[in-house]
Amino acid sequence: MSDWRSIPCVERHKEFLEKLIAALIDCTFHSVSRENPVSRWREPDRLQDIINFDLKDEPRTQDSLLEIANKVFKYSVKTGHPYFMNQLFSGNIQEYEYNTSTRLDPYGLAGQWLTDALNSSVYTYEVAPVLTLMEKTVIMKLLSMFYKEETGITVGDGLFCPGGSFSNGIAINLARFWFRKKAESNKSIPSLNLVLFTSKDAHYSILKWGNVCDVKVVLIETDKHGRMDVNDLRANIIEEQEKGNYPISVIATAGTTVLGAFDPLIEIVDICQEFSMWLHVDAAWGGGLIFSKRHSSLLRGIQRADSILFNPHKLLAVPQQCSLLLTRHQNIFKEAHSKQASYLFQKDKFYPADLDVGDKYLQCGRRPDVLKFWFMWQAKGASGFEKHIDHLMTLSALFKEEVEKRDGFELVMDSCFINVCFWFIPPSLRNQQSTYNYEEQLNDVAPKLKEKMTKRGSLMINYQPLHGKPNFFRFVIQNSGVNTQDIYYVFDELENLGESM
Repeated sequence: MSDWRSIPCVERHKEFLEKLIAALIDCTFHSVSRENPVSRWREPDRLQDIINFDLKDEPRTQDSLLEIANKVFKYSVKTGHPYFMNQLFSGNIQEYEYNTSTRLDPYGLAGQWLTDALNSSVYTYEVAPVLTLMEKTVIMKLLSMFYKEETGITVGDGLFCPGGSFSNGIAINLARFWFRKKAESNKSIPSLNLVLFTSKDAHYSILKWGNVCDVKVVLIETDKHGRMDVNDLRANIIEEQEKGNYPISVIATAGTTVLGAFDPLIEIVDICQEFSMWLHVDAAWGGGLIFSKRHSSLLRGIQRADSILFNPHKLLAVPQQCSLLLTRHQNIFKEAHSKQASYLFQKDKFYPADLDVGDKYLQCGRRPDVLKFWFMWQAKGASGFEKHIDHLMTLSALFKEEVEKRDGFELVMDSCFINVCFWFIPPSLRNQQSTYNYEEQLNDVAPKLKEKMTKRGSLMINYQPLHGKPNFFRFVIQNSGVNTQDIYYVFDELENLGESM
């Protein structure tokens, strides 16, 4: 029998959560409609007046907390909005079949809520039996998808990681471990000055993790499409060898952050095999193409990689965060990471020891990020993810066509993926390319337009310089609620904002 003293408290908490969830559902579905802004911009001082961020000694009332929650939602960026095109993630995937009226897809959100309600940690089967088997199922399925062409059977292992940057760090550590394990039997190697190679357009986390792992990072030139130059790669490997250093790994990219370029994986794999190097493919952005029969050819050669990073929270729009590191080497995670802590991984448990997956991870406590991905996959099937990707690729192609044919818009480079990089040239700068300070003036356009659109709340689209080029915009989408009219809206809004510049 329950303690009567707990009933009022339980009922009070239940009522609070019911009110909060009802408000969240209403706000979530309403806020992503096209009639509402992407964000309600407020200057920092003004926002601190609206929301009191100070922490008090005494608790607030539940009504006060509900009011705070409403303000937090109101003044935060709505990443599920069809006009949020700012980063390589989206608030929630929306059913493109119903794109005449934008609506939130409930499945990823439901998986996220279920994850938080469980408040579980996945390291031993005894504390997370369902989630352990769920992770195993998803990892084995993805291994079969990424590596099936190489062996015809499912091999390897995988980890769920707290983001793509962390996954890249583990991959570098695996390459270092793999090389040192080989070097132990070679007594002629006096020291290990380790080197890895990646393109100049690769993710910045590689440079950070090179420092952490004490591995020199050599940046390789890219071609006009933003892909790693394999001739420059070979030349740099030979140069490092001549210096007495030890090349251990190449990190290729399948979908670079800015240009969306895919490195030539087949040629890079051949070089790695020639020089006995570990190949890691950062497919955080482009890996979702594995679900599309029409577009997965961009990943040709990935099945020969030693390790692969894949972020379902990017192209597949699984709620943040959901990131995996896959490898074709069956036992390397355990060999590199396992420490067999006796208070968690006892040898005399009443179930098979291999169900305790935590020892192969660098983390101990770990959120079950698998649940939201698995739940979405159950709701949509692989075919649903495929339709989602194909729809986004079609819209991206349409956007590129519009850039090419409209006055005042110019492609930075041709694109083969979601990313379409372009300049908007306001009327005052058109036909002024020959003036001495044209690029300097063009460089100021994107930042000024970004300020206008953000403060207006009408659109969020990112900009950046690259390789000495003036600032340009990068169009990306992961929200399959976006439709063709939204594409035209982006052009119209940029023209409206830039007309007076």
